[in-house]
Amino acid sequence: MTAQTTEQLFALTLDECVDAIKATASKVTVLVQGHAGTGKSSMLKVLAKDLPNHIPCYLDMSCLDLGDIMLPKVLSADNHTNYVSFAPNESIGIHHGKPVILMLDEFGKANPSVKNAVMRLMLERKLGEHALHPDSLVFATTNLGSEGLGDLLQPHHRNRITTIRMKKPSPVEWIEGFAINAGIHPAVIRWVHEFGDTLFATFEEVSDPESNPYIYHPKSVRASFVTPRSLELASHWLHAKDNISKATLKQALMGTIGARGGADLEAYIAIHDQLPKKKEIMSDPLGAKIPNNASATMMLVTNALIGMDREFVSPWMQYMSRLDTEAQGYFVMQVRNPKYDKKGMVMTNKDYTAWCMANNFLFTSDV
Repeated sequence: MTAQTTEQLFALTLDECVDAIKATASKVTVLVQGHAGTGKSSMLKVLAKDLPNHIPCYLDMSCLDLGDIMLPKVLSADNHTNYVSFAPNESIGIHHGKPVILMLDEFGKANPSVKNAVMRLMLERKLGEHALHPDSLVFATTNLGSEGLGDLLQPHHRNRITTIRMKKPSPVEWIEGFAINAGIHPAVIRWVHEFGDTLFATFEEVSDPESNPYIYHPKSVRASFVTPRSLELASHWLHAKDNISKATLKQALMGTIGARGGADLEAYIAIHDQLPKKKEIMSDPLGAKIPNNASATMMLVTNALIGMDREFVSPWMQYMSRLDTEAQGYFVMQVRNPKYDKKGMVMTNKDYTAWCMANNFLFTSDV
């Protein structure tokens, strides 16, 4: 493992990056640099949810040419003299006349002419004579230069913005802050739970790429590798596995998270397929089968958290009372997680409340 640089040591979480953007991005453009596939683009969704009076606007800078930023249009003055004005791209949102959240994605990969064209927008919130609403937020994202993906910034570009580094999420942050609410397949979540330190390692921590065959490394040619983004894609394949052959699934997983990752994830698919189904627990909570090992039990609890609805809470609480104490405690702690979308629905259920009182988990006032 190599020593961390100052930038790596003080890198921010995704939530901290979002807070920085909300605090200053009406006047200072923040450029968020981070590893590939770690959720940089998802910041626009988070900001839009936090700021419902703003209009989210997205520009993929890597796909644009100079003419995509503004196009000329010919106008005529009162004295019949023609002149040229410029109309900005509608994706920038100036025409709304309302506050926008403008995300300039993949800024480091943009053509040099495109970078230059948006410099005034990033510094002054104007394109030509067209100005964004004064409450608008502007931020940009890009990959780390050390990843070797073509992200380059000139000094005069950097001098107009604030660059902050976003770190990879920890396995726990990814599971509790994203995966459960997003419905990521429980087999994927359990795999990350058990081997997340390896799967979520950064290439800066790994001097020899062969010592970690799962992750992206600029010194190794890997067509596919594990990132939070590719794990979400792998989850889609697992949810669709009943409609494809096992060979197709294996090939798809290998083509999504790499040969080693795809092969290793298969073991967790087999465990998941042996778990009792939701309908079995609902119809017979005191008789449905109990998993015979800890990994399967925790996967089942994750299943319940993801598939929870009002009709399922009470049967689940009856079934859960048959599981070991660790599994029950894990369920309750995940329900109490402020980011769990179904927290209120579960915590207001009488059977959940009764369980908390009986087990000295007096958290019902947290809703």
